[in-house]
Amino acid sequence: MAIREEESRKRMKADAAGLVEFFAGLAALHPAEKITFLCIGTDRSTGDALGPLTGSKLTEYGFPNVVGTLPDPCDANNLVDRLAAIGPDQYIVAVDACLGPAAALGCYFVAREPLRPAQSVGISLPAVGHASLAAIVDVNGPWPYRILQTTPLHRVMVMSNKIAAAAAQGFGFNFK
Repeated sequence: MAIREEESRKRMKADAAGLVEFFAGLAALHPAEKITFLCIGTDRSTGDALGPLTGSKLTEYGFPNVVGTLPDPCDANNLVDRLAAIGPDQYIVAVDACLGPAAALGCYFVAREPLRPAQSVGISLPAVGHASLAAIVDVNGPWPYRILQTTPLHRVMVMSNKIAAAAAQGFGFNFK
């Protein structure tokens, strides 16, 4: 997903405390059992590994419904099938890495609306999630695949850890 500057104004920019607040707001409306985290991405690209890394951390925290982990990623090849397997009573929170403007590097954007994965690489996928979190892992440019391949893994790991920890804190799970 790519976030253009005009789109980033529609979403709420969040720091670590803002992420906790976002998740706490979701927890107030939906018990954890009715939430499915749809963590989009692949471990074959450092920039796009944010989703599976986050999904794996969420399962470590004890979240019961997580789609997209390191051993079982949810990517462009299986997203539609994985989405169809989620029960209709579930509130889906989509988590995805994206490229954005330099000023947004390392930022998180949250919304109570879907996100459209794989925009930055020109793949047409359906909008997903009742709520969404987009993490700007690198700066958008003319070769998005190459940018995602060369995104620093440390940045992605730190960002995914912050997302999972904020979700755990917001939902009142044991904090690691």
